[in-house]
Amino acid sequence: MNGPLFLEVDVAQRAKEGQGICGDSFLSHRMPDKNRVLSVLSDGLGSGVKANILSSMTATMALRFAASDMDFLHSAEIMMEALPICQVRKISYATFTVVDSVLKGWTRMIEMDNPSSIVIRDGEVLPLSYREVESPKWNDRKIRMSEILTQPEDRIIIMSDGITQSGMGTYSHPLGWGEEGCRSFVLKTVRRRPDISAGDLAVRIMEEAISKEPSRRSGDDMTCAVMYFRRPRNLVLLTGPPFSKDRDGEYATILKEFEGTKVICGGTTAEIVGRRLGRSIETDLESWSPGVPPRSSMEGVDLITEGILTLTEAKKILESQRGLEEDNPASELARLLLDNDVINFVVGTRINEAHQDPTLPVEIEIRRNIVKAMATVLEEKHLKEVSIRYF
Repeated sequence: MNGPLFLEVDVAQRAKEGQGICGDSFLSHRMPDKNRVLSVLSDGLGSGVKANILSSMTATMALRFAASDMDFLHSAEIMMEALPICQVRKISYATFTVVDSVLKGWTRMIEMDNPSSIVIRDGEVLPLSYREVESPKWNDRKIRMSEILTQPEDRIIIMSDGITQSGMGTYSHPLGWGEEGCRSFVLKTVRRRPDISAGDLAVRIMEEAISKEPSRRSGDDMTCAVMYFRRPRNLVLLTGPPFSKDRDGEYATILKEFEGTKVICGGTTAEIVGRRLGRSIETDLESWSPGVPPRSSMEGVDLITEGILTLTEAKKILESQRGLEEDNPASELARLLLDNDVINFVVGTRINEAHQDPTLPVEIEIRRNIVKAMATVLEEKHLKEVSIRYF
């Protein structure tokens, strides 16, 4: 493999009809210092709040144990001992699937009672070789482990049994959709759309599972998570003029020479870049919407927006994931940030004298705080790799 890989992770989830909370839990954690991504899916006994407590505890413990590199059989025994006992069924129980991916290396899949992981490579389902381990403390439960050497364009799909058992008891699917039916659908979908994102694939699987059931009341919680290994997509975002005017040319060169998606947030910033690169700026007044100033355009730049207001609104969209489909500059900025993997913020630190008293650097602090907050959301919620450079 040449060059680094990026792992895009996304999940689709649906609670059982009549329940306000899903009994499944999914967690994913990126460890940049180790170039490693951990993902855990747990399905709690039953549905609703009790099931969610069981699955949340299991997923959290599994994530921590996997990160600590403790022997996973011992870890699983500790988890089973720690889970609270269901007062109705008198058992403590939650399934789990752990996917431990070291980018540019091996990926390990550890499963207990969840449907088998699906790996798609080169338009085919990759057969997995499993090693089964049985705990002397829990004789009725077996842990299965499998490892693969990841390659670009590999996809790993994990799911709760609400997906594979969808439609159970119906005329067309008396035994449920089944693992084989799910594998066939995934394979057909990826062959038809080889570049389908992790999020879109997870949603398509979820929608297909739901379509098998005439009534959600007879179904179960559903969760499908997709891991997509691919070459990283890069984005640079310039906002705010450089501290020293002498560095305006260097600032513009950063954008000019960057390979990937290019974004400018701020009218003064755009003027500096346009002047230094000899490019004109055109403003699309029809793109104005309440609370969000209009977008502009320049040759060689994917998006130009106003600064602080648009950044603030885009941060809100990233936090809530509501408003992504709207046609305004903030939504477009949020979509670009989500569509890319490695986000490079270049933040100018010159005080805009036209806006305020230069002895009160409030605007700089506002911009810095917004960028820091946005970086945190992108890293923790969306698993992006983010860097901030002050200029």
